[in-house]
Amino acid sequence: MSRNEQTPASRRYWLVKSEPGVFSIQHLARAPRQTTFWDGVRNYQARNLLRDEMHVDDGVLFYHSSADPPAVAGTAIVVRAGSPDPSQFDAASDRHDPASTPEAPRWYGVHIKLDRVFAQPLPLDDLRKVPALAKMVLLQRSRLSVQPVTATEWQTILAMAAAQPRA
Repeated sequence: MSRNEQTPASRRYWLVKSEPGVFSIQHLARAPRQTTFWDGVRNYQARNLLRDEMHVDDGVLFYHSSADPPAVAGTAIVVRAGSPDPSQFDAASDRHDPASTPEAPRWYGVHIKLDRVFAQPLPLDDLRKVPALAKMVLLQRSRLSVQPVTATEWQTILAMAAAQPRA
């Protein structure tokens, strides 16, 4: 089995943060094939997760940060594992990294595809009230834009979304 293939038992889960004014789940829904390259990460810990840990078919919680209120807005699936972020090589980009080269890239991203948009986003304050989520990285005030999520946390959030009334 290659690095990017998994068995259902080995599926992992993640949370990715995005400011909705920059790239929201609605942007993802309108993207070609509802897919995007998750790029622009410039934190080494998050980079390592993107480069080394996220695999095809992993589940992704799409989180709107800097929103009122901040909330989990839906889910996505990793459809292509870590590859170099091309913006690091583009001198015209605000994400350019002159120390990074195509031979030794520093920054990575993954391709994600929309799975579903929640009928109602799940606000951070509501997540804080759920005992099963007490140890969730997001609730530990982590500023990481890419975070691991346990299978229990994933299932808890999906159950919460399913219980939400339709808008």
